[in-house]
Amino acid sequence: MTISRRAFAFGACSTATALAAPIVARAQARPRVVVIGGGPGGSTVAKYLARDSAGAIDVVMIDPSDFYMTCFHSNLWVGGLKNPGQITFNRVPIAKHGVKYVKQFATRIDRERKMVALADGAQVPYDRLVVAPGIDLDYASVPGWSKAAEEAMPHAWKAGPQTELLIRRIDAVPDGGLIVMIAPPNPYRCPPGPYERVSMMAARLKAQGKTKARIVILDPKESFSKQPLFQQGWEKHYPGVVEWLGPKVHEGVKSVDPKTGEVVTGFETYKADLVNVIPAQMAGAIAREAGLTGTGKFCTIDPANMRSTVDPAISVLGDSSIAGDMPKSAFAANSQAKVAAQALRAELTGARAFPARYANTCWSLITADDCVKVGGVYAPADGKIAATSTFVSKLEETEQQRHLQTEENLGWYSGFVADVFG
Repeated sequence: MTISRRAFAFGACSTATALAAPIVARAQARPRVVVIGGGPGGSTVAKYLARDSAGAIDVVMIDPSDFYMTCFHSNLWVGGLKNPGQITFNRVPIAKHGVKYVKQFATRIDRERKMVALADGAQVPYDRLVVAPGIDLDYASVPGWSKAAEEAMPHAWKAGPQTELLIRRIDAVPDGGLIVMIAPPNPYRCPPGPYERVSMMAARLKAQGKTKARIVILDPKESFSKQPLFQQGWEKHYPGVVEWLGPKVHEGVKSVDPKTGEVVTGFETYKADLVNVIPAQMAGAIAREAGLTGTGKFCTIDPANMRSTVDPAISVLGDSSIAGDMPKSAFAANSQAKVAAQALRAELTGARAFPARYANTCWSLITADDCVKVGGVYAPADGKIAATSTFVSKLEETEQQRHLQTEENLGWYSGFVADVFG
């Protein structure tokens, strides 16, 4: 659906005029918070700011698409447990909370003038800015791989056409064929995600009767999230199918050849029917180009309010931030957004502020009815977001417990997307 710019006008003014006009009469005008990105972090902070300030804050959310496909639960699509329509949501309803949704691509942040430039040439002034652009992929992090090679060796780390391509490629793997996954180095979006994907790949192969196919994981990390749980599950449900190799074994990925499917390591050369490259990651380009990452790849924040340590007029949420002990996840971004919304509302309207508290849970399916989880509660401490308590599934859990966690996962997803996009 195409949304006219006039639909977001102030009164009878055109959107271009209203959004490009500088805010001069501060005494009469409402403070404006502009949000870049309409994912779990951006949509949540926009919704809660607009709704809870009861019109006292002018909230503008900028994103180039009406629809958002969740990366979380996209592995369930890979496993044949969900379809794309079940993980795709419309951003437009956010307007009912008082948010002005601008369907445009934000191209640049002018921190000195407090302006966001849009692809159509308009400029949006802000009093406070929230940046939630997610992650960008580092195409140079795997030798021989590139943006041009992502069709031959898909990443599917941003849900959508790449996920569909990955599924087609899995279905084309013959019985006895080989899938190689190149896992990402820390930090990256959704720490258990690659290993849930391997589980769903194995489930798809099993459902197709491809019992002789293999999946080899080449990991640059010495260990990974929920490793004992995944490895126990792979041995139980997919014996002989999944092989995980750490860096001391494979001695590093030396090169990949998208034309031949070859993956050269210091240990062995693999000729694969499918190579799933999940590369190193970094903050979204608009955050990096605005200087919010400093000399690093992600944005440092104040753990009390998610405010950038580079520019106090800007908050950074979700995958682009350095959130201490919190992982990069949708749950984490949503939790951070609520802290940021409360802090901004207190600053701009004089509302009461409460101490920052954060939470996260990550569920992972090993099979359609075998689900494990990890999570924690977090608070500011020693200059970072620190874990105050954590939990993880146990190896000795019963089948009934794993079934209940599957139901919990599905229930969380329904409630979560309603909270973010409803």
